[in-house]
Amino acid sequence: MKLTKRQRKQLLTVIIGLLILGIGFLSEQQGWNLPLENQVHQVDQITAAGTYKVVRFDDGDTIMVEMDGKEETVRFIGVDTPEVKDPRKPVQCFGKAASAFTKQLIGEQSIRLEADPENTNRDRYNRLLRYVYLSDGTLVNAEIIKQGYGFAYVSFPFTKKEEFKAYETEARQANRGLWGSCQLTPNEYGGFTPNAE
Repeated sequence: MKLTKRQRKQLLTVIIGLLILGIGFLSEQQGWNLPLENQVHQVDQITAAGTYKVVRFDDGDTIMVEMDGKEETVRFIGVDTPEVKDPRKPVQCFGKAASAFTKQLIGEQSIRLEADPENTNRDRYNRLLRYVYLSDGTLVNAEIIKQGYGFAYVSFPFTKKEEFKAYETEARQANRGLWGSCQLTPNEYGGFTPNAE
């Protein structure tokens, strides 16, 4: 049986792929490299580091950026803003204000994304988990909490957890933003849930 040029090319691609996987497996078994899973995780974090243009604001803690020719959804690490688009929930108190605050704070400028070594690279919805920095060094995640537009989201590990909790305490004591405007109910995650608008 004679293979067409296209079939030969596909076969060669499969063989090369298998060789690469085999070498990776062998090197992992011999202790020459980090496990393949860690290598993929590191590559994903390295390629996601950099400066990007925001193409859409989903809500106060989620944006979409253009990254290497495709659009990636980015969920801010360590902060949770009231819901505006969750089909299971009504729009929550201060949700629209939090979304508007994030959009106004970032505006048209490019942002720098940074992973956290203690956090996972992506969440269960496959969104990148990142700290979001403005060109002047402002950490958007922290600013949302400081100004009372969101809560410190501490259910998962991240390096700035204690810092973010302190910002939340300060905003709550000063009645900033949602702390002075919304009825809040403690939730099962140790945080609060705002009432509907």
